[in-house]
Amino acid sequence: MDRYIARGSGIAARMLGGEMMVMSTTDSTFFSLNEVATVIWQAADGRTPLSEIVANKICLEFDVDQERAQVGADRFVDELSRHGILLVSEHPWISSLQMRESR
Repeated sequence: MDRYIARGSGIAARMLGGEMMVMSTTDSTFFSLNEVATVIWQAADGRTPLSEIVANKICLEFDVDQERAQVGADRFVDELSRHGILLVSEHPWISSLQMRESR
């Protein structure tokens, strides 16, 4: 089953010194993302399946086995989703703008 990830709305994120810093404005949880996590974060558009992000970005950029990379990506996404920083769905996210345009 594919999972689609999108960035939550109640967050603050900044790139500082080559590291992505992310904070939940809801519970003030703070994360400093490593290079791999930053790639996942930046690719979290709500339309690209996590498995595709892992295969086409993580495995290619970091020369890592897909199964191992997927386990790490799933763990990262699960952790950030518990804080509302990443949103997870079994279906692609549709923005309110796309919904208005399709009417």
